[in-house]
Amino acid sequence: MKLTTILAGAAMALGLSAMSAGAQDYPNKPVNYIIPFNAGGESDIAARLQQPVFEKLTGQSMVVQYLEGAGGAQAWSQLNGMEGDGYTIMGTNLPHIIMQPMAQDVGYATEDLTNVYFFHYTPDAIIVPADSQFKTLEDLVTYAKENPGLVTFSGSGTNSANHVAKETFDRLAGVATTYIPFSGTSPATTAVLGNQVQAGFSYTTAALNQGDAVRVLAVAADERVPSFPDVPTFKELGYDMSGGAYRGVAVPNSTPEDVRQQVSDLIGKINADPEFIQKMKDGGFVVIDVPYGEMEAFMAERKAEYEETAKQMGIAKN
Repeated sequence: MKLTTILAGAAMALGLSAMSAGAQDYPNKPVNYIIPFNAGGESDIAARLQQPVFEKLTGQSMVVQYLEGAGGAQAWSQLNGMEGDGYTIMGTNLPHIIMQPMAQDVGYATEDLTNVYFFHYTPDAIIVPADSQFKTLEDLVTYAKENPGLVTFSGSGTNSANHVAKETFDRLAGVATTYIPFSGTSPATTAVLGNQVQAGFSYTTAALNQGDAVRVLAVAADERVPSFPDVPTFKELGYDMSGGAYRGVAVPNSTPEDVRQQVSDLIGKINADPEFIQKMKDGGFVVIDVPYGEMEAFMAERKAEYEETAKQMGIAKN
């Protein structure tokens, strides 16, 4: 056997050994968790609930950072340029990461993103200021029919779950309303509270955080959510509408397979923590578990669903 072959084999063995040892030790230093939206939104709130459990399980810090802009696309388009060592992870959102590339060139394709875990879901909800003239959903629908285009909805981003919900609602209710996208849930909610818009397509979580400052007119879930037992679902009111936003964690595509699995396993352990689960429920989140090993099938199913929605909205670029 040639010396060069022996040396190459030894180097490979050393490399595999080092990689395996590194994966076993993961994490052995702080992990940067990049949120692609403003502070205060659902992605941030969920990360802040994950943070203490992560630190309890690993003894390492989870550093939450923000890279907002373009409805999340600013961050997602940069993810693969970051170091793929497991110490940079990023929040991802559905339908955003499927709908955005369908509609236009946003600097990334859905397939570019390496999702390793989807860990919760939040139903869409219509919120209005507490002193709004709209006491019920039918009040809003009646006004919208009499004043086409005048009802303004804030929402988190373009081609987001909120945007999809608004378009679906318009179609089902037979109305034409105006959608105003913001860079995240937090500024979109602020717009509602400041009467910059008449209503907001938001999430149950955001509504819960505002307490008596807002009124929730309807929730896009199959059943009433425990945090809003007195608020009807759209389906109860005659609108066949159920949906919201899934949130997960992705890593740069250069991240080795064993490290991807390590990150997935760690997020799964956080999701199984009883205190974390209770805090998520109290906050209006629905905890789900989609680990790395199930990601391909999960994303294929979601993509087929959102492609159909994109056709209905007329936003597909092809």
